[in-house]
Amino acid sequence: MTNTENLRHLADRYGVATSYEGWDKARRDVSEKTLQRVLGALDVQATTDADVEQSIADHDVADWRRVLPPVVVTTEGTRPHVWVHVPHGGSVTVTIETEFGDTVGAEQLDVWFDPREIDGTLTGRATFAPPADLPLGWHTLHATGSVHASCTLVVTPATLSTTEAVSDRQRWGLLTQLYSIRSERSWGVGDFGDLADIASIMGENHGADYVLINPVHAAAPQPPIEASPYLPTTRRFFNPLYIRVENIAETAQLSKERFSRVTELASKFTKVNHKTKRIDRTPSYRAKLLALEWIFVVPRSASRQASFERFCTLEGEGLRNFATWCALTEKMSADDPRWTTKAAGPESEWVRGQQAKLADRIEFYSWLQWICDEQLQQAQVAALGAGMDIGVVHDLAVGVQQHGADAWALGSALAEGVTVGAPPDNFNQQGQQWNQPPWRPDRLAELGYAPYRDMLRTVLRHAGGLRVDHILGLFRLWWIPTDANSPAEGTYVRYDHEALIGILVLEAERSGAVVVGEDLGVFEPVVQDYLAERGVLGTSILWFEKDADGAPIPPEEYRRLCLTSVTTHDLPPTAGYLAGEHIDLRSRLGLLERDVEEEKVHDAEGRDAVLALARDRGLLADDATTMETVAALHRLVQRSPSLLLGVALVDVVGEHRIQNQPGTDETQYENWRIPLADADGTAVMVDDLRDAPDLLAD
Repeated sequence: MTNTENLRHLADRYGVATSYEGWDKARRDVSEKTLQRVLGALDVQATTDADVEQSIADHDVADWRRVLPPVVVTTEGTRPHVWVHVPHGGSVTVTIETEFGDTVGAEQLDVWFDPREIDGTLTGRATFAPPADLPLGWHTLHATGSVHASCTLVVTPATLSTTEAVSDRQRWGLLTQLYSIRSERSWGVGDFGDLADIASIMGENHGADYVLINPVHAAAPQPPIEASPYLPTTRRFFNPLYIRVENIAETAQLSKERFSRVTELASKFTKVNHKTKRIDRTPSYRAKLLALEWIFVVPRSASRQASFERFCTLEGEGLRNFATWCALTEKMSADDPRWTTKAAGPESEWVRGQQAKLADRIEFYSWLQWICDEQLQQAQVAALGAGMDIGVVHDLAVGVQQHGADAWALGSALAEGVTVGAPPDNFNQQGQQWNQPPWRPDRLAELGYAPYRDMLRTVLRHAGGLRVDHILGLFRLWWIPTDANSPAEGTYVRYDHEALIGILVLEAERSGAVVVGEDLGVFEPVVQDYLAERGVLGTSILWFEKDADGAPIPPEEYRRLCLTSVTTHDLPPTAGYLAGEHIDLRSRLGLLERDVEEEKVHDAEGRDAVLALARDRGLLADDATTMETVAALHRLVQRSPSLLLGVALVDVVGEHRIQNQPGTDETQYENWRIPLADADGTAVMVDDLRDAPDLLAD
């Protein structure tokens, strides 16, 4: 056992919460064991009293051991103070090399710090301030003189201008799980070609301004394929499952025999496209990979080859590492010991040797990403061409698989020995375990936030907007030791939210994209105010908007900088929610902490209070049908001042089934495998959306 008070002091220094307020407002202390495990994941020794005392001492001099901070992230128009540490009596000059090639000087400020003896050397601290008029972007700060060092300096927008650009009126868009809605042209799973058609139909026929889709991050490179779009192998690159094979230019150049075989492969999914019981990604992906292998070897025209090469240059080392990992997974099973020895990371000598041997496979996986990029661009062009102001809005998952491509390529940037999740709350009373390694805040800073930036750039390239799932994770994340008995045995770890939000805003600004943060759940009061200051929209769900007494908040009092919708993918569609199907499901799955009848009474009271708001405004008749009630609730949220409204596709067509039940796995529920169907259980196809009802019509 350690001195508990000292252990908690140490945890505080590293941003590890020693207590937290739960969803029920009760204060809970974090156990000593959890603190030790989480600190260990940050490479902080805390097993004994001596460990704790030494770690506290090391933390107190850590800044003084560095010439410069690992990174400086600031906002435009400000002058951050930058500490430079030099041998006492030495001299130093600080300059900034901008990303545009200019060099400007930083001013030394008249600030005195007493010198300190650090590791046997008397060390002084000088304070510098860069100019306030530095341009937005990624610059390099240099210290020269008695010492020589450099670090990244990032200048971010004070607020995201794209938010102001959509502030003139309320806009609405479609919220959809892309894989779930098929067309006659799909291969059993919705794809990027379907996305282009959905955007075109919703823009041209219904006046929508955006379509928000599930994350389309890459999963495993070979079947079987993970069903959850929120558990990818990488967040930077895309899932070839969504490629529309027929839309690749080289498909038309296939030999007659190969083209006929592609057509035959596609025809096997004609009936599958109309099935409504379960989405099975693996047969679709297996068939597509076979066709894609044939198309890959078709000679590309000079312009097409040049485009591919430019893409590879643009994505650089990140793409090469990802494609290398994909190629290696073809050779080695997940439990192959070489993953922890010879192939422990992309920089190993053995891996570099394999890159030469696997050049063709690395090119193939790079090519797949180029095709994804090309088809996403086509979807965004179709959306804007159909009159949408925003277009395709992508969804950024919280994290990645524990042993996937990012975990392999990014190495120590991701923490080991812990996973991300959520503490118990009102809707998930046992907590959530997401099985994803979190960013290490210290290593992310050491890397100048480059992995985070590169991920954002790739995802935003052809996006009109970005929804950041659990944006609270840019402020703090719930870390759960891998040996914990339940998610409740975790704690929060703080992140530099000013840096993470600032870089998010910078990359969105450069892409011309709006940003929506999913800020539902337990959060600190400052979060929503800070997001609003930076121009990041929040998220409101009708059923979750309650005051301190648990009464529903009138929609007229919702936030303006917000995307507001009636439901979300973690709840049943509104028709199912009105019937209380979520309570029945949670009861069957053993997810309730109190009596089911008590839960039903409580839930019904909350629903009835919301329905009363609609009735008070003359939007809902007492004898309304289910679909009339669904429409009335959408007209209710239309009364809010929120800049963006979201209409879930499942609500448009009358679907009842929930796409995802948090806190369950594939053995308990068909999460992320529910094909889109109407109230009668008939499959809804992309082309059916032309005649879809308008839930926002008066």
